[in-house]
Amino acid sequence: MSGLSPSVIARAVDGSMAAGRPGTTGALVAGTDQDGAEPDQAGEIPAELPPDRFADREVSWLQFNERVLELAEDTSLPLLERVRFLAIFASNLDEFFMVRVAGLKRRIATGMAVQAASGLLPRQVLDLISAKAHELTDRHAAVFAEQVQPALAAEGITLVHFDHLHESERDRLHKYFRKMIFPVLTPLAVDPAHPFPYISGLSLNLAVVVRNPTTGKEHFARVKVPPLLPRFIAVDARGRPHRPEDAPDDDGYRSFVPIEDVISSFLYYLFPGMEVVEHHVFRVTRNEDLEVEEDDAENLLQALEKELLRRRFGPPVRLELATGFTPRLREMLIRELDISEADVYELPMPLDLTGLNLVADLDRPELHYPKHVAITPRGLAEVESASPTDIFQAIRGRDILLHHPYDSFSTSVQQFIAQAAADPNVLAIKQTLYRTSGDSPIVDSLIDAAEAGKQVLAIVEIKARFDEEANISWARKLEQAGVHVVYGIVGLKTHCKLSLVVRQEAEGLRRYCHVGTGNYHPKTARLYEDHGVLTCDSEVGQDLTRLFNQLSGYAPKSRFHRLLVAPRGIRRGLVERIEKEIASAQAGKPAWVKFKVNSVVDEQTLDALYRASQAGVQVDVVVRGICAIKAGVPGLSENIRVRSILGRFLEHSRVYAFANAGEPEVYLGSADLMHRNLDRRVEVLFRVADPEHVADLVGLIDISVADTTASWHLSTAEDGEPVWTRHHLDRSGRPLMDLQEHLMSVHRRRSADS
Repeated sequence: MSGLSPSVIARAVDGSMAAGRPGTTGALVAGTDQDGAEPDQAGEIPAELPPDRFADREVSWLQFNERVLELAEDTSLPLLERVRFLAIFASNLDEFFMVRVAGLKRRIATGMAVQAASGLLPRQVLDLISAKAHELTDRHAAVFAEQVQPALAAEGITLVHFDHLHESERDRLHKYFRKMIFPVLTPLAVDPAHPFPYISGLSLNLAVVVRNPTTGKEHFARVKVPPLLPRFIAVDARGRPHRPEDAPDDDGYRSFVPIEDVISSFLYYLFPGMEVVEHHVFRVTRNEDLEVEEDDAENLLQALEKELLRRRFGPPVRLELATGFTPRLREMLIRELDISEADVYELPMPLDLTGLNLVADLDRPELHYPKHVAITPRGLAEVESASPTDIFQAIRGRDILLHHPYDSFSTSVQQFIAQAAADPNVLAIKQTLYRTSGDSPIVDSLIDAAEAGKQVLAIVEIKARFDEEANISWARKLEQAGVHVVYGIVGLKTHCKLSLVVRQEAEGLRRYCHVGTGNYHPKTARLYEDHGVLTCDSEVGQDLTRLFNQLSGYAPKSRFHRLLVAPRGIRRGLVERIEKEIASAQAGKPAWVKFKVNSVVDEQTLDALYRASQAGVQVDVVVRGICAIKAGVPGLSENIRVRSILGRFLEHSRVYAFANAGEPEVYLGSADLMHRNLDRRVEVLFRVADPEHVADLVGLIDISVADTTASWHLSTAEDGEPVWTRHHLDRSGRPLMDLQEHLMSVHRRRSADS
C-alpha cells in the first residue's frame, strides 16, 4: 500500500502551451477527442437531482484511511503486516495534511475557498477534518500501544525506553550515541540573541528547558533529531526476559529504542554545565505542495528544482506533541509556530509511526503474508523457463492481458522494453514515465537503446508529487545518454502509461504497444494491482503514434480509434456511454455499468450514474479511496452498489465496463473519476478488443462486488452521511473470500498446470 502512499490531489496549473516549449504559443493538444471539440465544461445541475447528493471528498478520504486502520486492528492478519498498516496510515495522514489540509487552509486565508460540492462551507469542512483526524489519530495510537505493541513483545520484538534496557545495552547505546549521533546534533538556543528556529516539516524535535545552576535562570532550546539516522535503533534482545527461551539468535528477535529517547538520555552532552529541567518531543507538518508557474518558467526543470528548495518553508498545518508537554512550552510552540489549538494533536510516545516500516521489514516469515511469486503471463510463456520468450512473436499471435502483481512485471513489461532496446530491428521506442525508480531496468533499457542509435523519446512527468527530486535525477541521466526527453505539456501532468516500439519486419514497419494502468516502476509493480495490454493492433499503434506526436510536438487535430484521451475526451466519452446504457434500459435491452477505480469525485460523471440508477440501470463501483457517491438513497441511487477492497496489494487498476446492449465494452487506463484526471492531466483509456479479455475484466468486477467476497460496503445513513461497513465474515463467522488470495491461488494453479 503506501508506498502506499496514495496522492490525494494535484494542483490545477493553467496553461495552453506546447510540450516542452514554455514561452511559445501552441495548442492544448493533449487529449483532443475525435471531433476536436473544446474541453468539457461543468454542466448545469439537473433539476431532478437533489442538491445534497455528493459526499464530502475530504471526509471520504479520512474514511478511506480509517479502512486502512481497520486492517491494522484485524487480529487475523499476520502481525508484521498489521505493523505495516499502522505505518501506512501514518504516512497517508502526513500527505493528507501536507496537501489537502494545507491547500484548504491556503484557499481560506486568501479568500479563494468556495463551497464544496457536498454543500459544506470551507470552514465546516476544516472543522470536520479536525474532528475526524483527532479521533483517528487517537485510535491509531491506541491500536499500537494496546494491541500491536504487546503482540510484538510476545513474539520477542519490543519497543522499549532507554531506561528499561540492561546496563550492557545502555553502554552500547552510549557508545553509539557518542560516535554516530552526538557529532551531528545541533542544539539551537532561543533567547534575545537567538530567534526561534525554523522547524522543518515532518522532522522530530526535542523541546528542551535547561537551567543555569549559577544564576538559576532557565532557557529554551530546540534539538532536531537527524532525519538520516534510523527512526528506531535496534538493540540485540539476547537475554531479555520476554524473549522466548528457544528463540533463534537472529535479527528477527530485536529490541528497538526510539532515537529521540536515546538523545534525551544524553542531553547533558549538548548542554555541559547546565541542568536539564525538562524535555519533550514534538513534530510539525507543513504545506509541502508545489507551486510552479510554468508559463513564466524559462526552464521547467530549473524552476521545479528551485521550488523544491522552497517547499520545506511552507506554513505549519499540524503540530504533534508527545503527551506530557507543560502548558508553558505548549503555549510557546503554538505562539511561535502561529498555529491554532485545533491543529494540535497530543499523542503518546513515540510520535511519527511511519518509522514502524523498519519493524515491519524484520525477517520473520511466520509474521508476514506468505511469500508471493509472480508468474510469467499466459501468452508470453506456456511453461516457465530460464530463457525469455520472444515477446514480439508472442504479441503477433494475439493481444496479451496482464494483471500485476499476479503476472510478473519483470518477465512482461520490463522484458518488452529490454528486448526492444537490444533488438537491431527496432528503430524507435517512445515511452511515458510518471514514477519509476532511479535504478530502474526500464530507464537502463532506454539508455541502452539510445546508445545503440535508436530513436528514443521519453515523456517524463517530473511533477509527480513527492517524486520530483528523483524524477529530475533520472531525467537528466536520460538526457545525457541521448534520449529525447520532453517534460510534457505546460499546464497538464502526463499521467498516461504508454509504451510504443517501432520495429522493421519483412512486411514493413510494425508498431508494438503497451497500455497500462500502473507506473513503469519495477518495485511498486510487486505491490500494486494493475492491468496492462500488450498489442500490435494497427489501430492502437496509430493512436499511440498520434498521441506521442501531440506530447512531443504539435498535433492538435488528432483523432483516435480505440483511445479516450483527457482532458477533452474521457469525461464526455464515459458520460455518453452511461447515457447509452440508460437508453438501453428504457428499450428493454441489457444495461449495466461496472467501474473499478481509485477515486470517484467528478460531479458530471456521478450525475450520469445517478440518472442511470433512476432509469433502472444496475451500477457497480469498486473504489479504493475517495468516493463522493451516496449509495442506496431511494429515488436517487438505490441501483448503485459500491464496494471497497483493501489488502495485501494496493488496488490500483482502473476498469470501465458497459453492457453495450449485450456486447460488453471495456476500457482500461490511467484515469480516475477526479477533476485532476479529467481536466488537468493527459490520461488515456484504452478499449479492450479481445472478447476473452473483456469477459475476464467484467468477471473480476463481478467477483469484487459479490456478497461472498470480503470488502467494505457503502451505505447512506438516515442523516444523509455515507457509512462504510466492513464485511469479511459470513453469518457463521467464517471468513469471506479474500479476492487477492483467490487471484494468487488461481495464478498458482495456472502455473502448476503449465
